[in-house]
Amino acid sequence: MSGKLASQTAIVTGGNSGIGEAAVHRFAEEGAKVAILARREKEGQTVRQAVEDRGGEAIFISCDVSDRQQVDSAVQTVADRWGRIDVLFNNAGGGGPGNFPNEEDDVWKRVLDVNLTGTFYMSRAVWPHMIAGGGGKIVNMSSVAAQRGFSKKMYDLVGRGPSASYYAAKAGVDAFTRYAASMGGQHNIRVNGVRPGQIITPAVDTGGGHHSLEAMFDFIQILNGRGRPEDVANTVLFLVSDEARFLTGEIINVDGGMPGKL
Repeated sequence: MSGKLASQTAIVTGGNSGIGEAAVHRFAEEGAKVAILARREKEGQTVRQAVEDRGGEAIFISCDVSDRQQVDSAVQTVADRWGRIDVLFNNAGGGGPGNFPNEEDDVWKRVLDVNLTGTFYMSRAVWPHMIAGGGGKIVNMSSVAAQRGFSKKMYDLVGRGPSASYYAAKAGVDAFTRYAASMGGQHNIRVNGVRPGQIITPAVDTGGGHHSLEAMFDFIQILNGRGRPEDVANTVLFLVSDEARFLTGEIINVDGGMPGKL
């Protein structure tokens, strides 16, 4: 590899599977020391070991990003260990059951807490460390849900849609991305985002590499086939590398192309 992140320290939340796991490996392959923050320790330690088996350096820290104390403690642990924080990929997130108006209050709160509040907590915690280091790069995980509605036909193809909380949380992530980029410019902190579409991860794979919303995606997707976690991870790597040095406040869709946006 080319060493795009040589001598840098990176944090990946939700780095124990799927897109986060793929990003951990891409960062490590490019020379970064990587802190994997996630709730499931067994999976996280497996990813850490895989990085080390390939000659990289990584640590796992158990962390629920919706808990401010856990976030602050985890970030400080990274800073104490490696002396700096250069990259943050706010990947942790997920949806919940139920469609509006039949979505429970606790689901609404949990989805917003993990996707939106967790992104805020993590970004705030790394901010002073990035300023002290002369700058940094943050990438936030959004979703095509943040910018699209759906028709009755699309809904009927799968019999459901993503939860209202997920749509609202990811739209909030988009807005926070633009806000944080505005605040970060004076400190050489670039903040961007990614919006995945039909990406096959353990959380959505219904078996055999099929997405739980496959019929809906196939109806509106320009390219044939399904995306892989590595497709998103490669985009994230670009955004945190010097190749994207003049890019901030942007949110890139990794969705196989979709012809309509609301």
